[in-house]
Amino acid sequence: MILEDNQSIIKPRNSRAARPKVVYQWTTQDVQKWFRRHCYDYYVLYGEKFLQHEIIGRALIRINENQLYRMGITNPDHSQEICREILKLRLKTYILEFRDLERNNLYD
Repeated sequence: MILEDNQSIIKPRNSRAARPKVVYQWTTQDVQKWFRRHCYDYYVLYGEKFLQHEIIGRALIRINENQLYRMGITNPDHSQEICREILKLRLKTYILEFRDLERNNLYD
């Protein structure tokens, strides 16, 4: 009886429920959170620019150095580092998409 009560407390692991929101659905606040975590030094300098330009997840993973320059991030070292982090995010997103396709047998 006690064992049954303890087992009811433990929730089954559902990998889909545990996954974070996909980048394509990120809001400006989600982008700010990512920017703060992955580019903190640049977030302090440029976080407001991402808000001013209303950068959402779908736009974030498509940003390149020219677009950062037009947003007002003119230091090439800063824009390269930000682009490097965006590239990591883009690659991570692609990997998750491929895994989903393989899991659903749609990638054959």
